[in-house]
Amino acid sequence: MMKRVVAVVVACAALAVLTVVTFADPGRPSQGEVRLMRQPDGSMVLADKGGQAPVLELYEDFDCPVCKDLHERVDATIERLAREGKVKVVFHPVTIFRDEPMRSNSVRAAAAARCVPEANWLAFRNELYAIQPAPHGLASGFTVAELAAAARKAGAAAVDECVTSQSYAEAHLAESAKVSLEGTPTVVLDGRLLGDEAFDPAALEEAITGGGGVTV
Repeated sequence: MMKRVVAVVVACAALAVLTVVTFADPGRPSQGEVRLMRQPDGSMVLADKGGQAPVLELYEDFDCPVCKDLHERVDATIERLAREGKVKVVFHPVTIFRDEPMRSNSVRAAAAARCVPEANWLAFRNELYAIQPAPHGLASGFTVAELAAAARKAGAAAVDECVTSQSYAEAHLAESAKVSLEGTPTVVLDGRLLGDEAFDPAALEEAITGGGGVTV
């Protein structure tokens, strides 16, 4: 059975911004702008650039059923806290599977995710988990046609060629090889590996905010 969380060795590095999408949150007075930013390694950062919030790093494999479970349980909480400026979220799509068909499923999905613009990336991520191949370990899926359709459904209508050509597959695998993971999802908060609390919305929010929120 797949472990929920495992040890991870990750070097902390400064995040270089390529392009950004700004999210408006009329419910709070922002110190800065909450933005979704693509990094050179293919990770995505959702954060208030003007804040000093805790950093939540999420390592996920799009073909991992436990990652899908985590997504369904706490994604709404994570995104809300990010838009409130209470956490800086770093999404790390990785491929950890070595056996087929999971490995190829994972690579196709992650490569496609790199094609999708920031404005549509979170919606595309939702679509990926919605069409995750099942049963796990047996089903082939995430075909390039399915992925292109999912991108269009997420609002990215001009990425068919990038998705179907899998132009980012090698770059994705090269970046995945740099990260030491035994399983996914792996959730790290300010360098601390989280356990079962990562799957509970209330417990995760308390871990992030300390129960009373943070100043950003």
